[in-house]
Amino acid sequence: MRKFVLALAVLVWLIAIASPARAQAPKATDYPAPKPAFPGQTGAPAPQKTSPPLAVETVVSRLDSPWAMAFLPNGNILVTERNGEMRIADQNRVVHAPLAGVPGVKVVGAGGLHDIVLDPHFAENRLIYFTYYAPPPGEDPGVWPNSFYGRQLNLPLAERRAKPLGTEHAARARLSDDEKSLEHLQVLVDGFDRRVLFAPDGTLFVTGADRSMLYDAKGDPADHQVSDPDTLRNFTGRVARINPDGSIPKDNPFLGQGTVLPETFSYGHRDPEGVVINPATGDLWLDEHGPMGGDEINIIHAGKNYGWPNVSYGRQYSGEVVGSGAQVKEGTEQPIYYWYPDIGPCGMMFYTGDMFPDWKGNLFIGALYGKFLVRLVLDGNRVVAEEHLLADLGQRVRGVQQGTDGSIYVITDAGNILRLTPKK
Repeated sequence: MRKFVLALAVLVWLIAIASPARAQAPKATDYPAPKPAFPGQTGAPAPQKTSPPLAVETVVSRLDSPWAMAFLPNGNILVTERNGEMRIADQNRVVHAPLAGVPGVKVVGAGGLHDIVLDPHFAENRLIYFTYYAPPPGEDPGVWPNSFYGRQLNLPLAERRAKPLGTEHAARARLSDDEKSLEHLQVLVDGFDRRVLFAPDGTLFVTGADRSMLYDAKGDPADHQVSDPDTLRNFTGRVARINPDGSIPKDNPFLGQGTVLPETFSYGHRDPEGVVINPATGDLWLDEHGPMGGDEINIIHAGKNYGWPNVSYGRQYSGEVVGSGAQVKEGTEQPIYYWYPDIGPCGMMFYTGDMFPDWKGNLFIGALYGKFLVRLVLDGNRVVAEEHLLADLGQRVRGVQQGTDGSIYVITDAGNILRLTPKK
């Protein structure tokens, strides 16, 4: 028996070495980098003045895939975990039990419990706003393997569309006085489960990824809808603009256009992972994941088309071009900056504090694939320098936020909230 097993092992080895090498999955670097539409649109140089040494303090650890946080007036931190739980981390670094009253979440692929912000009048009304992916009716909340998407692809197209995987929600609720539960939950809008942000005028921006991003065996999108206003009603790669109670602002750009849902503010987005208001201009800035390469920063304007899935600086995961292969197309907006290869940009922040005076006005972005914190130096709306911080930690940076004292807080997928201050 032992000889048979040995002979079988040798045969398998001989077949393996005689067979052609298995093809490696394509990478962005296997293909020529796309040509930028204007100078400085990608590949900015390092800053002339390097950043000071940083003191990196772990404020909270051992969280389960933290996604976002909000500073409460009493100094506590409200944290969302992708697995569907919200927690309070107090000033003594104690992480409390999950809040009661959080709606059921479906965790699959990129779906889960995501962003959270406080109402501008939180001190009076204690309202919070958050985004999450909910299971369809009749299905219990839970964590699903990523292979679930593959099984879904085996269904006929009509059945896939008729049988949703789940529903993206943006919602609000009241945080109880004892900070132990959510009360009076209200779903505000469907189809959006990424970032949520208050605009200077008091309206609410909410971002949604292109939920037709189910991939076939080659890694290419299997069910895309064209980013065209005539077919936009079910297109989910959008930025929504709503009032805090979920009603539609009377000056939204597509009101009265029957093919476009009235909450739509902009469209043609693939996967918006970070949003921020530029304090110098009041404009909405957004970063989003490209496919293989082509991560972008866009300045969002009402009613504009940002190109996906027709225009991209990246490639499909199979190596095929996106759409016709164009990076520029009439009627679509250009990103002010892009990365090729991709870095996986996520949460973003304009720094306005005094603790790092040389960083005032700089844009910071977490990088998931890159595993660093990006610092971008700007000249108006143009990126003129790029620096990567915290690369030595080797952690996927999910979010970045300015503390009340001007320090910088960073969320990592390793379960940590870090605080950055100048090293003394």
